[in-house]
Amino acid sequence: MGTASAATARVLPLVGRRLLLLIPLMGIVTLATFSLVFLIPGDPAHRIAGEGASPEQIAAVRANLGLDRPAYEQFLSFVGGLLQGDLGTSYTFSTPVLDMILTRMPVTVSLTAVAMVFALLIGIPAGVLAGRRAGRWQDRVVTVSSTVGLATPNFVLGLLLALVIGVNLAWLPATGYTPLSEGLWPWLQHLLLPGIALGVVAAAEIARQLRASLSDVLRQDYVRTAVAKGMLPRTVVWKHALKNAMMPVITVIGIQIGYLLGGTAVVETVFGIKGLGDFAVQSVLAGDLPAIQGMVVFAVAITVLASLVVDITYGYLNPRGEAH
Repeated sequence: MGTASAATARVLPLVGRRLLLLIPLMGIVTLATFSLVFLIPGDPAHRIAGEGASPEQIAAVRANLGLDRPAYEQFLSFVGGLLQGDLGTSYTFSTPVLDMILTRMPVTVSLTAVAMVFALLIGIPAGVLAGRRAGRWQDRVVTVSSTVGLATPNFVLGLLLALVIGVNLAWLPATGYTPLSEGLWPWLQHLLLPGIALGVVAAAEIARQLRASLSDVLRQDYVRTAVAKGMLPRTVVWKHALKNAMMPVITVIGIQIGYLLGGTAVVETVFGIKGLGDFAVQSVLAGDLPAIQGMVVFAVAITVLASLVVDITYGYLNPRGEAH
């Protein structure tokens, strides 16, 4: 209880400072997101009205969307909507953007979760193996494999997996998604191939970071002392060295969550999955400004929340974290 209370007392000020930093950060993100109205080429009112629309019809659409008002009024209206949870209405789907996001979010969360589990199951054992065998052939195999994983675009890997495993071998579905409510295996078998395609880069990055961190930790005096006292090397690694070696890896995991969310835009398109990534692609192709703005704000909020969770975890695991 004493240790838990001390950790909580150490982390709470950290959380408070991070939350205060979120205020200017979200202000900058909100301003940048609103500026998309002026940065995206073309007139959204003209695009919505259609190619053959008359100037009067285009002006009517512009007035209906509020695009004829001064920029500061549009910005204040945009911020007011965000504070009330209103992300606007999609031009393409004629549906509130927040409803579209909430409807598709379980699909993308499922895909991201499978990708992250795959990355951890592959990245951590590979990183430990390479770190323990630094300089040997096992280390070289992991290093080369992780380099290939980092260099392979997820859409190329996704197409290969869909073609070979999904179509030619027919071991797993090549496209589509089944909700978890219809069964664990139907849900998982539709997510395995896109999850692997999405999680390979994260697995490679985790393996490389853990390899470097663990090989450095294993050269420290307390590890050598533990081995000299007769403790089994495997026990030293998994019980003592790995905890310290995981500190930079936790930061990488937090960064990879943002990367995975961004990668869903391509992977969901390749595998025909109707998630947030697919929604983002359709919105960009259609020039659907409210949907684009809503997706940007939502993605930034999720990434910031993941960073906050990483900071809290780091604070609990590293008592000296506040000193840095």
